This record gives sequence, C-alpha cells and structure tokens, in this order.
Amino acid sequence: MTELQLKNVSFAYPDGTKALENFTLTVPAGQRLAIIGQNGAGKTTAVKLMNGLLKPTEGTVYVGDWDTKEYTTAQVSRKVGYVFQNPDDQIFHNEVELEVQFGPKNMGFDPERVALLTDWAMELCGISNVSHENPYNLPYSVRKFVTIASVLAMDSDVIILDEPTAGQDRIGLDLLSRLLDELEGKGKTVITITHDMEFVTEYFSRIVVMANRKIIADDDSEHIFYNHAILEESMLKPPAVAKMANILGLEKGILTKGQLLSVLKTRDFKRG
Repeated sequence: MTELQLKNVSFAYPDGTKALENFTLTVPAGQRLAIIGQNGAGKTTAVKLMNGLLKPTEGTVYVGDWDTKEYTTAQVSRKVGYVFQNPDDQIFHNEVELEVQFGPKNMGFDPERVALLTDWAMELCGISNVSHENPYNLPYSVRKFVTIASVLAMDSDVIILDEPTAGQDRIGLDLLSRLLDELEGKGKTVITITHDMEFVTEYFSRIVVMANRKIIADDDSEHIFYNHAILEESMLKPPAVAKMANILGLEKGILTKGQLLSVLKTRDFKRG
C-alpha cells in the first residue's frame, strides 16, 4: 500500500497567486483523513498535489517512493484516484458501464480483471441497475456515484473524494458509509475535502484543518470541534450535534447522533 508525504510544499499559480505555503503532511497507508477549512484555505490545491494534477513550486510530494515531479499525472493517478466535486467535470461516456470500465481498461488490466472491478465498483456504489443508462439522464446524486465507481474500478491505493456528500439524501449517505467501510477493509487510504462537518465526525478519525494556505490543526474530531481557537481561526462551525449538546449543558466530546442519544438516555431532563 501507498503512503503519502508532502514535505515543505508550497505552490503558486503562474500569475503569482500563492495557494499553499510550507505544507507538510504524512498520510499512512489505510488511513481515513478529512481535510477541512473555508474556501481558499488551500484544500483543493493540497489534494491535487497528492495525485499529480499539480506539481509543487517548492518542496516534494512523495506517493510511496515516487517523487511526483518525476512522473506524469497519468502515472500518479494509477496510485491516487481523485473524484472531482462536480461529476460533470469527469464524465465523458454516454453509458454508465463504459464510464466505469474506462479507467481499468486504460490501465491495461486484463478483461477478466476489468469486468470484476467494474461489477464490484458499480455494486458498491449502488448503480448496477443503471449500468446501461446515459449518466446525464441520471440525477446529480447518482452521477456522483458514477464518478466514484469509475475511480474505484482503477483499484488505486489512495482515493480522494471532493465534497462527496453534496446533493446526497439518506440513501446516498448510507451508500457512502458502506463504501468507506469496504475500502478500509481493503486497506485503501481515503481522503476527503468537505464542508460537511457531520460527515467528518461520523466517519473520519483524523482531521486536518487548513486556514490561510497552511495546516493549523491535525487531530481527532473532539480536539478539533471543541477548540474555540481553532474554529475561530478557520472560521468553521462545529457539527449541529455539538451545538445541541452545548445548549443542553452536556459534557464535551459529543459529536455524533449516536453519542447524543446515548447520553440523553441516561439523563432525566425535566420540563421547566
């Protein structure tokens, strides 16, 4: 499996705009990592450096023992798959199955492996029943899963999900939960950038907070969302469950619905 390392990385666009400064991060193989922060914090730049879409202006990005400066984006993407925020930026086939098959076929996998990976990815993403549909005839939420499946079918060691919960209902969120568990069971690394704090606290044990193109915190959800200084500097709000726990005067550390319900069952709240 593949470890990611970004060492003293900075990135500036051709017009001189700095998007990342002195960024250092190690992501061990098999970890779930959420990167959060306001727009402009540098999150998207960081993950595009991880899969070779961008190359650092300064510093080094390692994908395993590969220095990404020495490899093409296509080569790096074989190890680090990236699911774009907008599925319409990624889909270019007129049939779901063809879209999902494209990656493994392009990587030169034998037909049997292509078929197995395609079936597995479509089943995991809940799109087997629309395999012959045109993706653009499907709802936005389902198109998101078409693009996720197309990346999963490439069997990359690292999967990056950009705002995966956007536009998803309860069914979609349940699919994402099952998907994350399946990938963890296979030893895959999953990295998400998201504004969905409930999704972060439910499914990610490590959280990196970014502000002003730098990392300002790297910890678990409790230490992030109950630290007012971090929230203020990053201009982030805690999950709704944490707000409710605070209103009810409950102890710190409550971040998920399950935790809140568990505590409430042990309390006797009297009406005023």
